[in-house]
Amino acid sequence: MVLLSAVNKLKVFRLRFSDPGRSIYSSGEKLSCSVQLEAALPCRLAGLRVTAAGCARVEHRGGKKRRCRSQEVEYLKYEEELRLEEQLTKDSDGYFLLQPEKTYDFQFGFELPAAGRLVSSYKGKFGYVRYYVRAELDRPSQNALRCEREFEVEEPLDINRPDLLAPAAGSTQKKVTCMFIPDGQVSISAQIQRKGFCEGEDISINAKFENTCSRIVVPKAAIIAKHSYLADGCTKEARQKLSAVRGNHIISGMCDMWQGKSIRVPKLRPSLLGCDIIQVDYALMIYLHIPGSEKLALELPLVIGTIPLSGVGSRTSSMSSQANSLSSWSSFPSVPPSYSNIHMDLRTDGPRTPLLHDYDDGEDEGGLFMRAPELCDPQTPASSKVDSINAPQEVQVF
Repeated sequence: MVLLSAVNKLKVFRLRFSDPGRSIYSSGEKLSCSVQLEAALPCRLAGLRVTAAGCARVEHRGGKKRRCRSQEVEYLKYEEELRLEEQLTKDSDGYFLLQPEKTYDFQFGFELPAAGRLVSSYKGKFGYVRYYVRAELDRPSQNALRCEREFEVEEPLDINRPDLLAPAAGSTQKKVTCMFIPDGQVSISAQIQRKGFCEGEDISINAKFENTCSRIVVPKAAIIAKHSYLADGCTKEARQKLSAVRGNHIISGMCDMWQGKSIRVPKLRPSLLGCDIIQVDYALMIYLHIPGSEKLALELPLVIGTIPLSGVGSRTSSMSSQANSLSSWSSFPSVPPSYSNIHMDLRTDGPRTPLLHDYDDGEDEGGLFMRAPELCDPQTPASSKVDSINAPQEVQVF
C-alpha cells in the first residue's frame, strides 16, 4: 500500500487480492485483484496499468576470475490497461478526474498458465523464483506511481506416481588406511520403502553396516537438501543437512543392522522440478563416521511432494514393496550383536558413555582403536571412495 500526503493529492493507492486470506496459488487458477484509489483533493490521472510477472533468477560469482554471473527465465507475463472511464469522468484536457474523499475500486483478474508451464516459488542463497502483481498509475506532468504485491505459486507434486512408490537401494564400501598401511574396510548396504514422501511422514530405513577396520565407527542417517544454481553455463551448488538420526557405535570386527529405523521428514519446501536454472533435490544420506578418515556415505534419492500417499492401489503397492524389503533384509545371515547392545547404558538412545566420544561431521580427531593395526609390507593403498558431504552447507532455511 502507498499512502501519500495531501500535497500530492493522492491519499490511497493500493493493490488488493479478492481473497486476502490466501497467498498460495497453483497453475490454471485465477487471481482476482483490485486497485484501490482515494484522493485528498481533486486529482487528474492519465491511465492505470496492471502487470503480473514471474521469473526465476540466478546470480553468483564463479570461475577463475570470480566474475558475476546471472541468468533469468520468465514463467509468467500479463498486462492490462484498466478502463478508468467506467467510474471516472474526463476534464477538458482529456484526463480522468479523481474526486476527493471517495474510494474507487478497479477490478481485474487473470489466469495462471496451465500445469507444466509454472514452477513453484523459491528463495535461496544464489537465486529465486518470484511472482508479483504491479499497478502503475500515470499522472500528467508527474512521475508515475507504482505499488506491488507478491504471491506464491506451489505446483502440486503427487507422490503416488509409480516411479516414486518404487523402493530405492544401494551399497558402497571403502578401504581404510593408517599411515598408508591397510587397516581393513567398512561397508554400507541400505534400502528405503519408496522415493516419494511428504512432510511429517516417516522414512523406514533397512541397512547393514560392516566394520573390519581397527576404529570404532558410528552409523548415521540424514535428510539432505541439494540446491543447484545455473548461470552462464556455470553451476553453483549448496548442500544443507535438515534432520538426522544415529545408531550404535560399531567396534572392530562387528556388524550392525537397522530394520525399520525411522527418520521423520520435517517441514520442507517440495522438490523444485521443471525450473531451467534452479533445482532443489533431496536425498537420504546414510553414512559411517570413521574417526581420522573421510566418512563413507551412501545417498538414496528422495522426492518431497505435496499430495500424500492415498488410494488402495497406492497403499498396497507401498506395503508390498516394504514387505519385500523386510523379507530381503531378514534373509541376511545372522551377525554378532553390536558391542553397544551388551549393556543398556551403552546404547546411544540412553546416557552416553564418556569412553566413546560422539564424533560428528567435520571433526578431524585421532580415532579410538580397538587394536593396533598389524604390520605388513607397505602396499599401494586401494583407492577410497570419497563422499561429497563436506561440501559447503547452506544455512538458508526454507
